[in-house]
Amino acid sequence: MSLKRALQVDDMLQLNVVSDPQFTPDGRAFTYTMTTINDQNEYESQLMYQRLKDKHATPWTFHASKNSNLRFSPDGKRAVFQSTRSGRPQLWLIHTDGGEAKQLTTFRHGATNPIWSKDGKHVFFTAFLEADDDIHNQKEPTKEEEQKEKEQKQKKPLIVNRITYKSDARGFHDQKRAQIIMLTIYDEALYQLTEADADHVLQDISPDGTTLLYAANLTDNADYELTNDLYCLHLMTKATSKLTDGKSTYDKAVFSPDGSKIASFGHEFAYKGASLTELYVFDIKTKERTCLSKDWDVELGDAMIGDTRLGESESGPIWNEDSSKIFFIATDQGATEFHAASIDGGNEVIYKQNNHIFGFSYDKYSNSFILGMSRPTNPGEFYLLQEDGTLEPMTDNNRTFLRDVDLQEPEELLIQTEDNWEVQGWLLRPYGFTEGKKYPTILEIHGGPHAMYGQTFFFEMQLLAAKGYVVLYTNPRGSHGYGQAFVNACRGDYGGGDYRDIMAAVDYAMHQYSFIDEQRLGVTGGSYGGFMTNWIVGHTNRFKAAVTQRSISNWLSFYGVSDIGFFFTEWEHGVNLLDDPAKLWEFSPLKYAKNVETPLLILHGELDYRCPIEQGEQLFITLKHLKKEVEFVRFPHANHELSRSGNPDMRIERLNHIIRWFDTYL
Repeated sequence: MSLKRALQVDDMLQLNVVSDPQFTPDGRAFTYTMTTINDQNEYESQLMYQRLKDKHATPWTFHASKNSNLRFSPDGKRAVFQSTRSGRPQLWLIHTDGGEAKQLTTFRHGATNPIWSKDGKHVFFTAFLEADDDIHNQKEPTKEEEQKEKEQKQKKPLIVNRITYKSDARGFHDQKRAQIIMLTIYDEALYQLTEADADHVLQDISPDGTTLLYAANLTDNADYELTNDLYCLHLMTKATSKLTDGKSTYDKAVFSPDGSKIASFGHEFAYKGASLTELYVFDIKTKERTCLSKDWDVELGDAMIGDTRLGESESGPIWNEDSSKIFFIATDQGATEFHAASIDGGNEVIYKQNNHIFGFSYDKYSNSFILGMSRPTNPGEFYLLQEDGTLEPMTDNNRTFLRDVDLQEPEELLIQTEDNWEVQGWLLRPYGFTEGKKYPTILEIHGGPHAMYGQTFFFEMQLLAAKGYVVLYTNPRGSHGYGQAFVNACRGDYGGGDYRDIMAAVDYAMHQYSFIDEQRLGVTGGSYGGFMTNWIVGHTNRFKAAVTQRSISNWLSFYGVSDIGFFFTEWEHGVNLLDDPAKLWEFSPLKYAKNVETPLLILHGELDYRCPIEQGEQLFITLKHLKKEVEFVRFPHANHELSRSGNPDMRIERLNHIIRWFDTYL
C-alpha cells in the first residue's frame, strides 16, 4: 500500500505546466513558460529564467495574466514577449539585465507570435485586421468598450457569405484576417507587410534580413481548400515570390543558417487527414523540393494526446549551425522521439525513451538541447541533453505534487487482432490495488481519430485509477505512431476494424488480468472517442455505464454544422451528404439508438463548433424518447477543448460528472 494519498479532482489546480523552452543566445541559460491556475480559478502564465548551472528558476514576469512566447534579440540584451496584462495579447519589450517591461503594441485584436530579425533591428508579428484597418490608429478597447461592443453585436444579425465562417478556436470569424506586421525597435514604427484577403502565417526571416517567409492560401478557391503555399516577401522591393505549387500544406518552415535552403513540415493530402507529415527541404535558388522523409513511414511532430499540456512548444524542424542537419520530434509506438536528419536523407534518433518529448530548444555553441518531457507519472519538466548523450534534469516544478500524490505506472499490452494487426495499449491498476480483488474497469478511447495515446501524463486516467478503477486505453487502427497504412486503416470503415480492435483489447485484458470484473465495465471517450462510445453502446450491451464527450452521433447533420464537416465527412467516409446519405446513416450511431441498454451520460460544450452540441442533443432526445437511461450535461461557454484548456471550474465539473456516473452504475 502506497504511503502517498490518492489523486483528487482538485489536484488539477496544483499542477505547474511548463512549455516553450528557449535557450538564451549565449547558451548559458534558458527561459520557459509556466502555466498555473490562480486563486480565482483562472489560468496564469509566467516567464521563467534559469541558468544551466542552477537548479532554481527566477520569474521574469509577475502580473496575473498570460505571459508567453518570449523571444530574445540576437545579442541577448532584450527580449520581446506577448502578454494579456492590458486585456488582449500584446507585445512587450524587456531588457534582460532588469527593469520594467514596455508595451510595444495596442492592436485592437491583439498582436502575437513575435520573431526578431537577425540584426535585432526589427520584430515581425501577426495581428488580426479588417480590410480598412489602419495599423497606425490601433487602440485596444477597455473592458467597458469591449462589453459595449459585445452587446451591440448581439443586437445585429451575422451576415455569412463564406463556407469557412466559423472555427472551434476562433468562434465566428467576421471579417478579420491575420496579417504580418514589422516593428522597428529604435523608433517603434509599424509597417504592414501583407494585406490580401487571407490569413497569413508568419514562418521565418532570412539570415540576411532581406526576406520574410510566410504561409497562406491566396487562391480564389481558398474557402474550399486545405492547401497553402510558402511565399517569400522581399522586404526592400516588396516583391513576393511563390515557393510551392498549391497542391500541399506547409507549416513550421525555417531558413537554414547559411540562407540557401528552407526546411518545412507538410504533406500532399495523399491520404487526406490521415496523411503522414513529411520533412521537405527547398533550394531557394532553384525552388527544387526534396522530401527527406519519403522512406521513413513515421509521423513527424508530436501527435500525443493528453489533457494538461497548456502552451505550445517547438517540435521542429530546426537547423544545426552549419546547415547540415535538421532536428525534430517524431511520433512512434506510443512515445515521441528526438531526431536529426541530414540533408542527404539520413535520419538518426538522438534521444528515445518511453516518454513524451513535447518540445525542445537548440544551442549552436554546445550542440546541446533543452528537452521538455512528460511521463505517465510526471506532468512534465525540462532536461539538458548534451552532445555526448548525457541527460541532466533541469527543473522540478511539480515536486510537491509528486511527493504527496500516488500515480500509477501503465502496463503495456500488445494485442493481435483477427486480421493480423498489432494494437498497442496500456492498463493502469487502481490506487491501493489488492491481489485477489475484482475491480471495475473503464475503457478510454482517444479522439482524432488520427492521434495517439501513449507515455504521457493524463490527469483524467490517473484520477479514475485513484477512484478505484482499472483504466484500459489503446491505439486502434486509425491512430498515429504505427505508419501510414495503420493510420489510414479506419477511413471509410468507422465502426468496423477500429471497433473490433478496441473490443479485442477488452477481451485480451480480461483474459490477461483476473482482477478485471467483466460485469462492471465502463467506456468513455471524446470527439471521435465519443463517436466510438456511442457506436459501442449501440452494438453491445457488455458495458454497464458509458460517458460520451463532445461526440458525433449523426454524420448527416455533422456535414453541415461542424466547422470541418464539409470536408472531414468526405475525407473520413469517402462521401458527402448529397453523394450517399444512406452510407452516412449507416455510420451514424443515432441509427442504432434502439439497441442502447447502457446507461449513458452525454457531456457537451455549448460553444463546440468542431462537434456541435446538436450532436449531443439529437442523441439525448432520441434516447429519452425511447425511455432509455440517459442524462445530458451542457457546459456553458465551453468549446471542443473543454477537457484540455477549458475554464478550470468547468474542467473540474466535467471530471466530477464522469466519476459520479461511473460510481453510480459500476
